[in-house]
Amino acid sequence: MATFVLVPGGWKGSWSFEAVIPLLERAGHTVHALTLTGLRPDDDNATVATANLDTHADDVLRLLDRTHITSATLVGHSYAGMVIAAAADRADGRISRLVHLDAYVPRDGESCWSSTNEHFREVFAAGAATTGYAVRPPDGGDPRRRPHPLASFLQTVRLTGTLAQVPRREFIYCSGWEDRTPFAELRTRLQADPEWQVHDLPTGHDAMHEAPEAVAALLLGERIADASTHR
Repeated sequence: MATFVLVPGGWKGSWSFEAVIPLLERAGHTVHALTLTGLRPDDDNATVATANLDTHADDVLRLLDRTHITSATLVGHSYAGMVIAAAADRADGRISRLVHLDAYVPRDGESCWSSTNEHFREVFAAGAATTGYAVRPPDGGDPRRRPHPLASFLQTVRLTGTLAQVPRREFIYCSGWEDRTPFAELRTRLQADPEWQVHDLPTGHDAMHEAPEAVAALLLGERIADASTHR
């Protein structure tokens, strides 16, 4: 049985995986869903202001240490692709699989800011205008979303190459929001890389809410009718 560590994207907490978790547990797997530092309901302003990408990678590593996980499947949605990449690079071989769920797949020296498109740079800049350190959630969406630490969007990732030793690496591309997605070029890049498996899912960005069964099926390694896979 696998051990899944689910890491939410920008502005979200562990609740973003609430529809997927029972599907994985029902299949007999162990599931840990994180809420990253600065996104927890009781985090104060100082915590939000000082949280960055390193802080969030450490959140994942602390969970691995605390629960004595030695073979984890890390799943990162959106921004959290940065987090799981950074964590896997520092995890001393304890990661057996990476799944970037419509998420950034950084190279050394890249950041969420440098990897995204102009639309989201504008969202980040406008959202941080009030405080200078926390990006307010975009209008609409789940009311549980919280202001996101700006530093985590801006900090560049440091990767040593250890990431390439993770035996299984996958990218799930959500094709239902192609007018705004920052991941189209990334999908093309990874499709050309034999070390990556790319799945296409015809949903919007928040696939965990729109199609939790399809997301769970991909995480469980099952074929689903409305998804395509490329090696």
